[in-house]
Amino acid sequence: MNVLKHKFAEQRYPASPTINFDAVTCAFASNEGGGKTYTAIRDVTLTVNDGEFLSIVGPTGCGKSTLLNVAAGLMRPSSGHISIFGKELQGGLNRDASYLFQADALMPWKNAEDNVAAGLIFHGTPKAEALEVARDWLVRVGLDGHGHKYPHQMSGGMRKRAGLAQALALNPRILLMDEPFSALDIQTRQLMENELLQLWAADRKSVMFVTHDLEEAIALSDRVVVLSAGPATRPIAEFDIDLDRPREVADIRMTQRFLQLHAAIWDVLKGEVLKSYARTRS
Repeated sequence: MNVLKHKFAEQRYPASPTINFDAVTCAFASNEGGGKTYTAIRDVTLTVNDGEFLSIVGPTGCGKSTLLNVAAGLMRPSSGHISIFGKELQGGLNRDASYLFQADALMPWKNAEDNVAAGLIFHGTPKAEALEVARDWLVRVGLDGHGHKYPHQMSGGMRKRAGLAQALALNPRILLMDEPFSALDIQTRQLMENELLQLWAADRKSVMFVTHDLEEAIALSDRVVVLSAGPATRPIAEFDIDLDRPREVADIRMTQRFLQLHAAIWDVLKGEVLKSYARTRS
């Protein structure tokens, strides 16, 4: 596959990937009927390296979430292979991953503490131990003293913090994130982005992060992959984000290097966004 490797890119990770997509295609029955199919992604070859924060950007409806669903084991490829730590994922969930969705996944009848503990209890952790872990994670995400609150009693930012604690309490080796902060106001969003970077830096889990926000992708990531307009989406470019860590997302966006990277990635992404827009109007 001919994927543009930008001149800024320099590989900084070992060869063994955490997630490996090998010529993955996902096709579905079309809404038009008549036996027609819709190909969401085609022949995608992509890796997420150990400890890497990888972001995926592309036009609306281009198949970004499809890639996450395949990595999570929620969707089986029509062809190709998906491997996790070198072992092919066949017909089951990716037990090494936690998935943060765009919408809140908190159970409304449970308070924050019980929501965070729920996954641990489901996996067999004794309740008292699970609640202790939950309380520790609530402190770590800035919700100390709020464990008794139910989702409807929390702000959007608090619910996102609880969701992050819920995912990280399971100590996953992989984080799959589908626009988790898109519904937040800009100030809360930046706070959550910084929170995520601080938590990630503690043990460097492998992160596959989907976003429509190019600035967010650059500010958070080690590498940004650009997808083509759908249907039959595929990676068309990747960019190494060589900004120093640790990062303060509001400050890093004002640097010359950030602006250079943004211009270079947008130069590729813009054309795909225009293609996608033209298709929706035809």
